Amino acid sequence: MQALLELGAVAFSDDGVGVQSSEVMRAAMKKAAELGTMIVAHTEDNSLKNAGSVHQGKYAEKMGWRGIPSACEYAQVERDIELVRETGCRYHICHVSTKETIDFVRQAKKEGLKVSCEITPHHLTLIDEDVKDGNGKMNPPLRSREDREALIEAIKDGTADIVATDHAPHTEEEKARGVEKAPFGIVGLETAFAVLYTKLVKTGKISLKRLQEVMAEVPAELFGLNNKGKIQAGYDADLVLIDIDEEYVIDPEGFKSMGKNTPYGGEKVFGRVLWTMVGGKAVYDVR
Repeated sequence: MQALLELGAVAFSDDGVGVQSSEVMRAAMKKAAELGTMIVAHTEDNSLKNAGSVHQGKYAEKMGWRGIPSACEYAQVERDIELVRETGCRYHICHVSTKETIDFVRQAKKEGLKVSCEITPHHLTLIDEDVKDGNGKMNPPLRSREDREALIEAIKDGTADIVATDHAPHTEEEKARGVEKAPFGIVGLETAFAVLYTKLVKTGKISLKRLQEVMAEVPAELFGLNNKGKIQAGYDADLVLIDIDEEYVIDPEGFKSMGKNTPYGGEKVFGRVLWTMVGGKAVYDVR
């Protein structure tokens, strides 16, 4: 870990596979605390995964699909927060999907533990009943309406720190295998702002300022990315120009990404990205 930090790493993650061994996670946290870095965790207890494809609930039963229980996520979160209490490690939870995880994070923050978390655009705007085909299959799965409301509230009150897309491209052929056989994951980079602006900001659930914070400002602060995340003198000129009044239909075929696997295809949204600049250099322009 020391060598990787010297090469520019900012944190250490198991994203994609939960750390099944408490001893391994404890050792990682102790080392991270010693080095002043952060553990970024994909929380998933494989013994509870149930070989499932979607959220375990009434909709899965109706469709005849094997479900993944919420405990598959939050049981490992509970374990890890106990280890944070022991080690003092900075700890960040990837792609939170359950109300129970939010409860654990909220309590940890009240205790002053160095715990943070992220939520994806899809977990903030969709639920298990929105899964119609392989493009709606992701890990963790879309959860219940009650879970989604808890996630939105966590963004509003600061329990959840940032939004992250968990961008995971797959081919059309892979996703056409059906819900149970398709791989987990959707793309999110090209729909994130518009989806969240349309479904959360325009509906009055969060402010545009809060959306800017969770998508730019706080991620830079959380991961120690100096001179990033703000429009301010001395900061890198990483800028995005968006027409928030322009309504358009999401068309996966128009994505720049080779991955087209999105559950939002055909939806009308507001907030078209017109131009982006990275480090002072224009890299995208559709004006």
